[in-house]
Amino acid sequence: MNTETDWVYRVFEPHGSEGWRPYGSDPERWQGVITAPDSTEGAKYAIGRILGDLMTEWERIGLHHAMHVRVFLWHDEAGDTEEADFIVEVRPRSDIDAA
Repeated sequence: MNTETDWVYRVFEPHGSEGWRPYGSDPERWQGVITAPDSTEGAKYAIGRILGDLMTEWERIGLHHAMHVRVFLWHDEAGDTEEADFIVEVRPRSDIDAA
């Protein structure tokens, strides 16, 4: 059966001892819905699109490395971060020279 679902996502960044907050100066840009197949492949597709957008944004603003973020993905509708179906954490490489 070829069905599709909405994968709801939100991107967060670390905020010290306060935990995590919505990512960026325009947090609404980093939350939304991606429609993809209702399968783990659909979830991988959604995560891939989000990470691709993040990398493009970082490149556009002149960053030559990843920022530290967490991408939360829910099947159909958003809930608490603890209830996310998928969580992907992106961290900057630790072996980058600080030149």
